[in-house]
Amino acid sequence: MTTIEVQDLTKAYGATTAVSGLSFTVQPGRVTGFLGPNGAGKSTTMRMILNLDHPTNGSIRINGRPYTQLGAPLREIGALLDAKAAHGGRTARNHLLCLAQSNGISVDRVGQVLDQVGLASVAERRIGGFSLGMGQRLGIAAAMLGDPPVLMFDEPVNGLDPEGIMWIRGFMRAMAAEGRTVFVSSHLMSEMALTADHLIVIGKGRLIKDTSMTEFVSGDTESYVRVRSPELSELVSLLTHHGADVSPVDDHLRVRKMPAAVIGDLAAGRGIPLHELFAQETSLEAAYMAMTKDSVEYHLATSIAPEQK
Repeated sequence: MTTIEVQDLTKAYGATTAVSGLSFTVQPGRVTGFLGPNGAGKSTTMRMILNLDHPTNGSIRINGRPYTQLGAPLREIGALLDAKAAHGGRTARNHLLCLAQSNGISVDRVGQVLDQVGLASVAERRIGGFSLGMGQRLGIAAAMLGDPPVLMFDEPVNGLDPEGIMWIRGFMRAMAAEGRTVFVSSHLMSEMALTADHLIVIGKGRLIKDTSMTEFVSGDTESYVRVRSPELSELVSLLTHHGADVSPVDDHLRVRKMPAAVIGDLAAGRGIPLHELFAQETSLEAAYMAMTKDSVEYHLATSIAPEQK
């Protein structure tokens, strides 16, 4: 099993604890999103997985072994944590050649990954002249160089244009479909909603949730059907009789535990007119905000005082 196993992980910087007793397993065959507010400990955790930071306590296993015991790390885990972590004076090809030669990877593989990420036409350009999006693609190429079973990305769509975002979305899902373990951190809820199958959410260094995307969205904030009718009282009795949870709100009803189609059919059968029938589904963003509201380190002010004169 090509997994990332994190067990009781803790990282303290003096009196500040960035990660505290964190445990989770990233499984193969799916895209696992890693979410949390700024300062939650996501980047610190990813750095510890790669042995760039050393944990105060706990353990991490990649394919059953610590990173330091991997015989050929690039062949077992590929990662993009910082797209700027490359010498600006080197060309894209030479940057990847250095990585390949130091890890016993064939020269042919360099051309393959450059083509895979769409950088073949700029392979001889110096990295210092790359845009942020091109740097992201080069970082992904480096992560793929050893054709590893485990891939880890920190904010991979940062700086990408819409075409690039669609490409990385499809790329991650394709890698997971091949049976690889894909672990990705992002602040873009819209992208996670379209890409991730599973979510690990942390706040203030602690685990908040480890669950499937479906369970996360459906379980942590409410979904309901908004219904308006000139015969609300009769509709309340009808829906309640059939097991719905009905709450009158101003000029409409909020109906839970009953799909919109069933509400419509029941109302039609009784001859009750409906002026509105709208299913209010929970979004990933709404679920995330509700779950992490107590873990946000920096809150926006609710109002700004007028300038004193």
